[in-house]
Amino acid sequence: MKRQNILKHLEKEKFNTYYQYLIEENKKFNLTAITKKEDVYSKHFYDSMVISDFLSFEDKKVLDIGAGAGFPSIPLMLVCDSMQLTIIDGLNKRIKFLERLRDKLDISVELIHGRAEEIKLFNHFDVILARAVAKLNILVEMALPLLKINGYFVAFKSIHFQDELDASLKAIQLMGGKVENIITYPIDESITHVYIVIKKLKKSPKGYPRSFAKIKKSPL
Repeated sequence: MKRQNILKHLEKEKFNTYYQYLIEENKKFNLTAITKKEDVYSKHFYDSMVISDFLSFEDKKVLDIGAGAGFPSIPLMLVCDSMQLTIIDGLNKRIKFLERLRDKLDISVELIHGRAEEIKLFNHFDVILARAVAKLNILVEMALPLLKINGYFVAFKSIHFQDELDASLKAIQLMGGKVENIITYPIDESITHVYIVIKKLKKSPKGYPRSFAKIKKSPL
């Protein structure tokens, strides 16, 4: 989806509904430090949607790990409602917010309060997304066992990603994946972000993902 098309989609009323409710709920508990409308639209909504220019989400089973206030998957779903979306988040307050948001936006989303490494939906999803959740070597172990063969894991990262990627290459290979693309894209004149796109080529070994305590203590 080219920039001009994304900007056109952002004119839809549902994005305004999303913004207004986000700001209203943000006064009650912390959902985002970004609150100006133009910043939410560029740094949350637009940032979430650029990936649709590189991957198809039509009729795909999609998992968003640690979506927080719904980024990146909810903005993507507002322009691709054939997605079969599951969101998992460890904070129940955020899940409750997403439940109310789902009703306001009239969208179909499965919401799970928990951790990705606990759901055991092995070889299930076509696409897995993670934005501002954890370091890549931790995310890879969480995500790749849940992907179908030929599925894609997309990690949203800053432009300073290289050291993190280098430290993750062993984990990516062990989990059956391969870095297929590194996509850099501007958010505005001062901010550039990166998608690290990992394709799953073979099944992940049995026994993964480990418990979060083990993943955190001894990353691959």
